[in-house]
This record gives sequence, structure tokens and C-alpha cells, in this order.
Amino acid sequence: MSVSDAPFRQSAFPQPPVARAWPVEKTAHGEVRVDPYDWLRDPAFPEVKDPDILAYLNAENDYIDRVLGGEGDLRPALVAELRARIKEDDTGVPYRRDGYFYQSRFASGQNYPVFVRWPAGSSPSDSSGEEVVLDVNILATKHEFMRVADLETTRDGRYLAYTADTDGSERYGVRVKDLTTGEVVLEGAADATPGVAWAADGRHLFYVRQDEFQRPKTVWRHRLGTAVTDDVLVYEEADPAWMVSLDATLSGRHLRIVAHNNVSTEVRLLDATQPEAEPRLVLPRRQGHEYNVEDQGDIAWIITNDTHRNFRLVKAPLADTAEANWVEVIAPADRTYLTGHMAFRDWLVVYARVDGAQVVRVLDKNGDAHDIAFPDAAFEVGPGANFDYDGGLLRLRYQSLVTPPTVYDYDLKDRTLAIRKVQEIPSGYDADQYVSARLLATARDGTLVPVSIVHRRDFPRDGSGALHLYAYGAYGHGIDPYFSASRLGLLDRGFAFAIAHIRGGDELGRGWYEDGKLENKVNSFTDFIDVAQFLAAQGYAKAGNISAEGGSAGGLLMGAVANMAPDGLFRAVVAQVPFVDVVNTMLDDSLPLTVIEYDEWGNPNEPDVYQRLKSYSPYDNVVAKPYPHLLITAGLSDPRVTYWEPAKWAAKLRTLKTDDHVLLSRTEMGAGHAGAAGRFDKLKEIALTQAFLLRAFGKGL
Repeated sequence: MSVSDAPFRQSAFPQPPVARAWPVEKTAHGEVRVDPYDWLRDPAFPEVKDPDILAYLNAENDYIDRVLGGEGDLRPALVAELRARIKEDDTGVPYRRDGYFYQSRFASGQNYPVFVRWPAGSSPSDSSGEEVVLDVNILATKHEFMRVADLETTRDGRYLAYTADTDGSERYGVRVKDLTTGEVVLEGAADATPGVAWAADGRHLFYVRQDEFQRPKTVWRHRLGTAVTDDVLVYEEADPAWMVSLDATLSGRHLRIVAHNNVSTEVRLLDATQPEAEPRLVLPRRQGHEYNVEDQGDIAWIITNDTHRNFRLVKAPLADTAEANWVEVIAPADRTYLTGHMAFRDWLVVYARVDGAQVVRVLDKNGDAHDIAFPDAAFEVGPGANFDYDGGLLRLRYQSLVTPPTVYDYDLKDRTLAIRKVQEIPSGYDADQYVSARLLATARDGTLVPVSIVHRRDFPRDGSGALHLYAYGAYGHGIDPYFSASRLGLLDRGFAFAIAHIRGGDELGRGWYEDGKLENKVNSFTDFIDVAQFLAAQGYAKAGNISAEGGSAGGLLMGAVANMAPDGLFRAVVAQVPFVDVVNTMLDDSLPLTVIEYDEWGNPNEPDVYQRLKSYSPYDNVVAKPYPHLLITAGLSDPRVTYWEPAKWAAKLRTLKTDDHVLLSRTEMGAGHAGAAGRFDKLKEIALTQAFLLRAFGKGL
């Protein structure tokens, strides 16, 4: 019997693990809820020591091999196929920073990049005098997990500061390497966030530390050559619902300390030449007011939502940024949503969405503006490695559903767009074999929901094909049409892939986000279901030949959809690190994100909010009914969506679901929210998802 003929139903496999039920009563607002799987939360977290918990998680992991393994195991061949689409000896495009060109490289067989540099006196292609800045492969030999973030060099090029997460917990260690000797001269705070920044003197380093709840709360200053215990507190955020982040402006003249919650910001600028000075407040915080600042000479460029939720652009004297001094440069508009900006010496670059499409607008010092033209009708574009404030080149990263990731350099003066690199797919890729489109689905309340879709040119439109539908729909984070080499395997096996741009993202502006959060959150769920039904009506796939996928807050979407969708609409659901135990999590203010998340979901200490969250929380709404095939993933050290949320949900589903469909639950025992860090390790996770989908749809290789 071939794999495609083998039955994919629960009764065809050995009995799955069954978590014991140990009911715990929880009371809120006079109402008692019974949680039978509360015991899966280890009180020692972020360590997980309880042998019963570990035994259950490992049993679920082992069960995946019992279902997907054996002679019909598709995963090894899928990993090989995915790896063949990776250029193993790959190099990034060099970028100029201070006196050097920097570049990242991968060598064949290596999981992690090597960062190199050479003097900038030569052309970018002349790498004579090259030296290794950091080899992450060497760092990774000491740990099962390694993620390096935010490499920052001093202006004189002597020191490199970087942060490293060695277990997936997102607790980063701060390290400084002397590039003249190769010696690590600082192994600092182990509870930092990724962001670090140097003062102009190259001797004072600034970084952010997390509190006991793993919330970024304080900014510190370290002077090289002194003990970490002598580090100086620069800023402390007192409000438990606010966090703090740190970076430098493109000019390098200022360090930027940004206090924020999900809907408000407060920015302070610190003169990089005066590291021991007090940071200067740009504008005091107001709940609901978001703004950001870039410096350009004696001008402060500010994007603000003070008069319109889609933001406007103003400028003010850098020396006095009070609102009374603001001059409007780009007026707010219902159809134009400003999302960010960058200030070069002679130009200002503004990122925006106009009617949902991404736009990159360039303004010169005379106030003349133009938009950069790109080759695709729908695409994703954003800033690349831009560190040359005085130069006239804007580096961009670009892709679409059919265009592989491309690095562009845009000449701001000549208005020319030059391709510097296109992601190579060694096993071959012919874009002409694939077709993409932008569609509009009508939601049940009459709202038009954009949909991006891609499939092979020979894909049938008679409902006989398969459709994989993806969405996120939270935090105002839009999902633009992006390319995926790993997706090609599904497309070539008869799937169409679609992105539902549901409410909760920002694809159609800030209002699109606000219409999918708080009391409007259910719109995200119904939009997704309505998009699936629309695509079925358009002939992309009939009901029952549709799979769904989402992660994190998109995993909440998957859980809600699995509960709410008409029986038989979805054949399979993939929920990656899903936020599914909404009520319990949002009532627990000891967790890292709970208090910060009140602006997104609401505060369940308020009775009406409690009832609203309980009405859609996936864990609280599992009932005895048929569910699709389910693949659920988690990370043991994940601080954002703790491992016990997916584990509890899977355990409850196993007990209550009435179908013969397969449920698989995978916990990565050495990773966190983002999964594996190494590029080849990541392929195993992708292969698991694709093997699950292929088996669920009765397809082989």
C-alpha cells in the first residue's frame, strides 16, 4: 500500500497518550471553572522539572513518530527536498558601516552564519584584508540552542557587542568582543533583550534588562574595563503595562530609548557624544498616542497618530520638540497609513500602505516627493542593512508570492533601483509556472477582506484541488505577500496557498487593526471562516479539502476556528505555538506578557471582558464534536506562549473530540517561541508540518 492509500485516521494507529485529568477549580467574578489539566504547568517554570509533565510531553513527541514514522515516513525525503532548495554556501550583500564593509556568510553544512568584514577603502567586491568578526557556529558548539542578535560595532571598529540566547527563553546575554585580539572582554547581564547600542566614544555600551517577570524594564550603561556590578541605571519603566526598547538613530547622533505599551509610546533621545548625560524626553506619554522620531541635522522628523489613527508626518526643531513647534509635512488620510520612516542626511524615506499596498516614499530637502516603483502588483518590502547616513543609497528587502527574496539598492538621487541579490534556489525555480492573485472576499457583515493566493499555472479551478489557508490577524501586524521556497513543495503537489488578510492586522490601515481586537476580536475568526468559504465558492477547493495554519496569536485564531467553523469545512489545522488558554493566561499577571497584553485582548479582571474572553478562548470552548486533523506545536522554554497552553489544549481535545481524525502534539524540548535556531534544524519542523498535511490529504511525495 502506498502512503497516499494508507488510511490517515486515529483508529489506524496505536492508542495516543492520554493525560490524566486532575480537576482544579478556579473562581473569577463568582464563577467557578474547572481546569482538568492545570497540573501540566510546572511551578518551577521557566525550568520544567516535574517528571510526570516531562513524561507526558515526551510521550506525545514519541507518538508523532508512531504515526508518521516507519516505512511510509515522508519526513526524511521532505528534509532532503527542502535542503536542496537552500544555497548552502550562501553570502549576504556587503553593507558599509563606518570604515568597513560587513557581510554574513554560510558555508556548506553549517547551521549558522559567519560574519566577516574588510576595510572600506576598497570596493565592496574587493575583500582583501578580510577578517572574521563572529562565527556563530563556534558559539553554537557549546549549546543545543543558539540565537545571536543585534551585532553592533564601535565607530572605530575595535569592539563588537552582541546578544545571545542559548536556550530559546529570550533571555539574552550581553557580550563584547575585542576585534583586535579576538578576546571576549565582557560577558555581561544574562537577562537582557536583543537591543544594544554604543556611545560615540566606543567605550560606553547601553543595553536593556528584563525584570523578574521577564519584562524589558530598565536601560543600563556599562563602561568597558569596569565590573558589570558597577553598571549605571539610565532609565527605569515603572508602569507594569509598559516595556522599554533601545536603538540608535541612523545618523548615530542619538541613542533612542522607547517606552511603550501596545498602543502608546514615549521616546527619549540621548546624545551619543555625552553618554553620562540624562536622556531628553521628546514628548510625554499619553495613553493611545504613538509616535517615533528620527533626527536629520537640526530637524526632528516625527510620525504621530495625534490627529488621525493612520498617522501623519511632522517636523520640529530637534532642540525643542514640543507639539507647539510641529509643522505638518504629510497630512493624515483615511486611505494612507504611515508605518515608519528613516532619515538620511539629504533625504527622508517614509514607509506606508495606500489602500493596503505597500509604498516607499522619498522626500528630498526641497520637499519634493516620489514613490519607488516595484515590479510586482502585490509585494512585501522593507528596509535592509542601512548604516550609511551620509550616503545616497537605500537598501531594501523585497519579495512577493512568486518573486524570491531580493536585495535592492535604490539610488536616492538618480532614482534608480539596482538588484544586488536574488535568493538562489539550487534545485530550480521557474516563476512562470506559478500564478498569484489578489482577491476580495465578502465577510458576513459585508466587509471586503483581501486575500493573496498563489498556485501552479495548471492548478484546477473546479474544486478538485487542495487549499492551504494562512493568517495571523493580531497586534496590527500585517502579513504581506511573501515568498517561501519551502512552500513550493506543496504547490507542486497540488495545493494552492492563500493568505487571508483578516481584521486584526494592519493591511488596510489602523482601523483594520482596531476592528479585530478587544471587543471586535471575533471579526478575526469569522473573517477567516468566510474567506475559506469564499475560496471554496470560487473553485479553489471544495469544503473538506482546505487546511488552515497560524502561529502564536494566529494559533489562537486556529483554535477559535476549529471550534467555530462548520463541520467539514477544514480537513486539517496546524496551530504553531498557539495562544489558546486565553482566560487563565490573561488572569495571571505573573506571566511576562499578561499585563502588557490588556490593550490587545482586554483585562479579564473586568467582568464583561472576562465573559468575552471566555466566549472564544479555544481551551475553554472545546466540546464533544468532530474536529479536523490537528497538528499542535510548542516550545518548552517559550516565554510568550508557555508550553502548557498547547499541551493542555491537546489533552482536552483528545478526551472530548468525537471524530477519528489524527491529533499530533509536538513540544520542542530545546527551543522557544520561534522554534529551532539553526537553518537546517528548522527544516525538520517544516518537514513535520508538510508530512502531516500530505498524509491528511492522502498525498505522497
